[in-house]
Amino acid sequence: MSSDNGHTLDAQAIRSCFPALKAGTARFDAPGGTQTPQQVIDAIADALTRPLANRGALTEGARNAETIVTGARQALADLLGSGPGSVVFGRSATQLVYDLARTLAKDWGPGDEVVVSRLDHDSNVRPWVQAAEAVGATVRWADFDPATGELGAGHVEAVLSGRTRLVAVTAASNLIGTRPDVPALAELAHRAGALLHVDAVHYASHASVDLAALGADTLVCSPYKFLGPHLGVLTGRAELLHSLRPDKLLPSSDAVPERFELGTLPYELLAGATAAVDFLAGLAPGEGSRRERLVRAFAALTAHEDRLRRRIEEGLARLDGVTVYSRAALRTPTTLFTVAGRSPGDVSRQLAERGVDAPAGSFYAYEASRRLGLGEEGGVRVGLAPYTCDEDVDRLLDALDVPRG
Repeated sequence: MSSDNGHTLDAQAIRSCFPALKAGTARFDAPGGTQTPQQVIDAIADALTRPLANRGALTEGARNAETIVTGARQALADLLGSGPGSVVFGRSATQLVYDLARTLAKDWGPGDEVVVSRLDHDSNVRPWVQAAEAVGATVRWADFDPATGELGAGHVEAVLSGRTRLVAVTAASNLIGTRPDVPALAELAHRAGALLHVDAVHYASHASVDLAALGADTLVCSPYKFLGPHLGVLTGRAELLHSLRPDKLLPSSDAVPERFELGTLPYELLAGATAAVDFLAGLAPGEGSRRERLVRAFAALTAHEDRLRRRIEEGLARLDGVTVYSRAALRTPTTLFTVAGRSPGDVSRQLAERGVDAPAGSFYAYEASRRLGLGEEGGVRVGLAPYTCDEDVDRLLDALDVPRG
């Protein structure tokens, strides 16, 4: 799916694997969820076609389930730079963060502090705010610079203290793409004696994740944002996960990671998640472990998406009345913009009528949209995926009925 140099993705070869793209729409809605390749669809169907039962070794169905779960834990560990014994599955990243927040908050109380950022999706804000409020802990807010979109070390350091128990921060803004220097923030948090929780839901779609290199104590992502099915994944430092005591049913396993998983796992979705990771690992040619192939593939993907992002931004810069809010020096291929005199919803509807899917809103980044002065109306968001091609970019820019400067 790449040229021989390993740096340029073959978008047309990639696109041929996605049945949904046959509808002919130019899709820029990937930050809200990507389309699904046939390989993932087949893996889900295969899991449902073969015998399945509760995990075990006695029957074929039990063995199939065990194989799927074991394989999915290893696949996500390879993707996230963690260990398979530290991979937790849940209904969504939001659910997993709520569960984690309630569990950690058992050890918080009045006088303790939690730091959240205004750059984040609300799923990495409200669970911490509500957990802190429930036990009388204090919430401190790290602002970001609305002029640049940057969340710097100084913004977080300003609200840290010796009472800080946890810092929650995004690795990439789902609204404007900003990629904070997470390792630097981790160093600050750990120096203050706090844990660092990282929302990698948007980040994991565009960059190679390495739990240890980021300095994260816990981290979440969502496979449906990187070509997989709808579920959530949490990982973290093994020793931390073993120290936590989440609420669970009495007869359910107390082993890690099972103690964090409520009820029977969705085996077919786990099979699909493994297939999605394997699909990503095959985006660039070459041998090596799955982890090595993933790192190489994300390097090629970054080059592909950054080139298209620059084309979009250059095109938008030539249009009168367009304001682009994605301005950070390091960011994902996610561009938020508005058009003077027109609501974001109207612009999005016009694009949809012309076969271009670019949704409008604040996309659950409630605090970030308000900080940018956009309120709940937000802006038009253009996000890229491995299957985005030059023709899509041409259609987007042509469909924007805005005078050129």
